[in-house]
Amino acid sequence: MNIPELQLNPSLLVYHLFHLSIAYLLALLIGFDREREARSAGLRTFPIVGMASCGFVLIGIDILGMESDSQARIIYGLMTGIGFIGGGAILKGDRGINGTATAASIWNTGAIGAAVAYRRYEIAVALTLLNFITLRLITPLKEVVGKQSES
Repeated sequence: MNIPELQLNPSLLVYHLFHLSIAYLLALLIGFDREREARSAGLRTFPIVGMASCGFVLIGIDILGMESDSQARIIYGLMTGIGFIGGGAILKGDRGINGTATAASIWNTGAIGAAVAYRRYEIAVALTLLNFITLRLITPLKEVVGKQSES
């Protein structure tokens, strides 16, 4: 495979910065929640994961083309790698296991970045909103259910 010469294309640069910025901002919303809850991953981790996921897919699209079967391998590797990173957020302690929601959110953030790169903004926005709503609304419900089961 020939690697093309380095060419600085201003319109391509703007195109990529646009997509990377969208992925960054959508992931930042989830990172904000995790930071607010004092979780191990937060304002720095989530935007970087979203942006990097978007970046890997954008590179694949530029090199292989949008229709290449190799796109599936990129997504496979990306989701596997991000799952590994998320696994580091899960901690087992005396009171049980913590960090699974953060780990799942990291994994979801990778999907957000990939969706943005493929210009599937509706999927990226839906993933972001549903993740944020789950963390904000289900957590208080989980605490109520947990207190009732202890009684």
